[in-house]
Amino acid sequence: MSDANGSSTAVAGGGLAESGSAPGYAPGRTLPLAVEIVRQFKRRRTLAMFGLLLALPWILVIAFKVGAGSSQPTNTLRISDLATEGALNFAAFALSVSAGFLLVVAVALFCGDTVASEANWSSLRYLLAAPIPRDRLLRQKLVVAMGYSAAAVICLPLMALLAGTLAFGWNDVRVPGTGETIAALEVLPRFGVVIGYALVSQFVVAALAFLLSVSTDSPLGAVGGAVGLVIVSNILQAVEALGSLREFLPTFWNTAWLDALAPQPEYGGMIKGVAVSVTYSAILVAFAFRRFRRKDIVS
Repeated sequence: MSDANGSSTAVAGGGLAESGSAPGYAPGRTLPLAVEIVRQFKRRRTLAMFGLLLALPWILVIAFKVGAGSSQPTNTLRISDLATEGALNFAAFALSVSAGFLLVVAVALFCGDTVASEANWSSLRYLLAAPIPRDRLLRQKLVVAMGYSAAAVICLPLMALLAGTLAFGWNDVRVPGTGETIAALEVLPRFGVVIGYALVSQFVVAALAFLLSVSTDSPLGAVGGAVGLVIVSNILQAVEALGSLREFLPTFWNTAWLDALAPQPEYGGMIKGVAVSVTYSAILVAFAFRRFRRKDIVS
């Protein structure tokens, strides 16, 4: 029943609370992060992706050991030519060969599959019927997806450091191109910055995958759409006729982290890359929340 002010009061044996919701219902306690983290961790795609990321450095070590001495000499020192010089050189090589595609797929998988898979299984409507507020459900999904994406980007170079140390030793860093040597302890803090930048540069992929995830019930479509963005951006990046317009492409600054490992580190390109990535990702995430608020999840 209602009082003179029109507010609902609970009746004996149950009923509505004064807020109009069921007694004991707290929207802020629905879908705890711990529950979502465990749910996503148990997914086969999560275990398979982390297994691949952790195995890749060891596969590269085996490849270098097997192919030792078979490479052809070149006029300039490439990052691949210096991969066996020490742990940091090897980790930089592993990051360079994986950031353009493998890490993109990993981030797109974690962020593109999270909501679309629930819609595909028809479990999304039951989650919202719990009831979990739409914004909260989306926020919890995004936080967990970004957490796994960050873990994916971080675990590969860290495992590469371990594999490189055991296979090639802990030596000073040689710079691609010039061959100059820099003390390993001097480069190590910069390498932490490099890993952080590699993560930020994947924000656009994560945000687009998440937007597509709330717009479709096809996880493969959401993941493929985000990966397709990177492919198209890389193609346009090669079109020199675009001139300075290429700097606004989401992938243009992805390799700017190499400047941080130079004898005289330069962070200008990384700062521009962070600005582009954060701007695009903020816009795409805002569209994702707007789209999900209006989406008919029973259609």
